[in-house]
Formats: sequence, structure tokens, C-alpha cells
Amino acid sequence: MDIATQATSALQVRDRARLGLLAQLAVLTTFWVYVTVSNVLYAHNLSLSFDPAGTRHLFASWQARSLQHLLLYPVLLLCVQLAMRIGWRPLPRRAPLQVVLALVFALLASPLLGVSEHLVGDKPQMTQPEDRMGMPWQGPQSELPLRIASATNFLLTYGFALALVSGFSLYQQFRDSELRRAALERAWTDARLAALRMQLSPHTLFNLLHTIRGQIGWDPQAAQNMVVQLGDLLRRLLTAGETEFTPLAAEIEFARLYLELQQQRFADRLTLSLPDPASLPQAWVPSLILQPLIENAVVHGLAGHSGPVTISIKVESGAQQLRLLVRNTTGTISSSRAGIGLRNVTERLSVHFAERGTLLLQTEPPSAWSAIVQIPLLLEPAGPAAVTGSAAP
Repeated sequence: MDIATQATSALQVRDRARLGLLAQLAVLTTFWVYVTVSNVLYAHNLSLSFDPAGTRHLFASWQARSLQHLLLYPVLLLCVQLAMRIGWRPLPRRAPLQVVLALVFALLASPLLGVSEHLVGDKPQMTQPEDRMGMPWQGPQSELPLRIASATNFLLTYGFALALVSGFSLYQQFRDSELRRAALERAWTDARLAALRMQLSPHTLFNLLHTIRGQIGWDPQAAQNMVVQLGDLLRRLLTAGETEFTPLAAEIEFARLYLELQQQRFADRLTLSLPDPASLPQAWVPSLILQPLIENAVVHGLAGHSGPVTISIKVESGAQQLRLLVRNTTGTISSSRAGIGLRNVTERLSVHFAERGTLLLQTEPPSAWSAIVQIPLLLEPAGPAAVTGSAAP
């Protein structure tokens, strides 16, 4: 990885971290606004329950309570941020620190309410004994229970805030891990497909060079012509190897070039039957998907006997499926079903289409062999993730 790539990756990581913190801040702020409104309304309704006429000032005003929550907001942010950094593992060491942070926040609530009342010039009118009838918690002698009640309330509020931010952080981590997993899967799939496509090049070239070598001794001119054709074939091979999908017409043209090269060597034995380019559907197929099949048909169909062989390619299309048939008339296939070419086709179909892409090898009586590739009908090129889940419209 070069320096530029590393720098770009570091910037992306930093940007994701910044966005994650902003999202957590937004969640915590929204929660605290809700808490502020709820506490103000609760105190107001409680005051009206004791004094329906609203003639006495029994509790702190809404301005004082709003200011109290505003002063508590940075304390909440600091405590939650420290709590997230401290974490919970190991629990015996981290739990006491978490409790200390929660108590600091909760115990500051009551003093900050007093500060808020002083700043807004607000003071509840609960100084006379008759004002405290039915409300024994009011008065100097009951200040401690009030502070304990306030601390308990804000302790629970802090717990909810910390749980909310922790849950949201876990969701972000899960989402990021899923994105990384998906990116790794795409990269692995791309690398696997590239390796499979590169596997074709030396395998095809090896067989074609052997074909040309057989011509050099007794027909040099034919060998020269085959070298020119091979150059054209290799250019197409390199171009097709750079893309995952290719038009069906280009795939058939590539097969024609390869088969015509082989036909020059076996002119008296090899007959070809290829579809008319004008009759082909405007579909896309995995690049070089037919090459291992026609190579297998030529190499193994002509080996071990001296009789004529006909190799044909047919294309059948339906509403949502495309079938490609490669057939030779000798009924001969490779000695192992798991040969390089056939295994290559099977793996690529699996990567691109999962269970919707199949390769069927069968012998047709009395002496014919066929390979059938069945895939979804694609009217435009697509990556493996898009193709696996959907067919063409």
C-alpha cells in the first residue's frame, strides 16, 4: 500500500469517527431535550395539583429548571464521554469508576438548581408553616430527603442516557463491521474472479501453441497464419480478462476465433456449427465462460480416434434464463470431471449467480456429449452481488 492510499484510508477512518461522535452527540442532545421538557412539565403539573389556582409559587419556575438542565448538559456530556472511554472490562476495576461518574452527575443536580434559581431571581414561597400543610417534604428540616430524591431521579436519568449512547455505539460498531465485511467479501470475490480469469490465459495459450507447433514442420505458411490469428485471439483474451461480463456476441466471436484456429489443424476432421450473430439476444454473460468448454470439446473430442467430429454452439433464451449449449459428437469428455477448465466454469458460475448458475455435463446417445450453461438473462452487465439476487427484467 503506497503513502497516498494510506493517507486516504486514514482520512476515511477519521471522517467515520467524527461522524460517529456527531451522531452520538445528536442522540444524547435529543434525549436531554426530552428530559428537560418532561421534568419542567412534571413540576408544573405537580404544582397545579397542590395549588389549582396557581396563586402560590410552590416549586422552582420553569426558567430555573430549564437553566438547571442547561448547566447539567455539559456535565452529562463529559461524564458520558468519560464513561465510554473507561468501558466496563474488567468489571471489578471499571464498575467503581462508572459509579463515581454517575454519582458526580446526580449529586450536582440539586446544587445547580439552587444556582439557577439565584441566577433567574426565583425563590419558592414555602417559608410559612401553613404553606407546608400536607407537604412535609418542604422546609429546611427536610432538605436532605429532597436532595436524595433529586439525586435518585437524575441518577436514573444518567443511567438511561448512558444506556442509550452505549446501545447506539454498539449499533454503529455493528454497522461498520457489516460494511467492512461486505467490502472484504467484494474484494475477495473480485480477486477470486480475477484469478479464475487469469487461469484461463496460460491454459488456453498452452494448448494453442501445441497446435501451432504441429503445423510448423509440414505447413509453415499455415503456421504463420495461425500465429496471426493467435495474436488476435490473445488480444481479445486480455480484453475479456479485464472485465467480469461481456456481450454474448463478443463471447461467441471469441469462441469462433478459437475454433477456427483448431479447425486449421484438423480441417479434415473438425466441423463447426455456430449461431448466427444476428440471431443472438442482446444479453451479457461472464467473460470467457465458454472458452473452457469448447477447449474441452476440441482437445478431448479429437483425442484417441481418427473419425470426424462436429462441435456446435447453441444459444437459447427465455423470459429470465439464458442457456448456452456446447456439443461434440464423439461423446468424449475430459478424464476427470474436476479438470481445470470445467472446475473453473463451475466456480465462476457459483461466484456470480450462486445456485442460479449451473453447469450440466451429459452424454447423449448414441455418441454425443454436451455441456449446458444455464444462467439468468442479463440485459446489462452487473457485479456478482447484483446478479446473485436478481435476474434481468
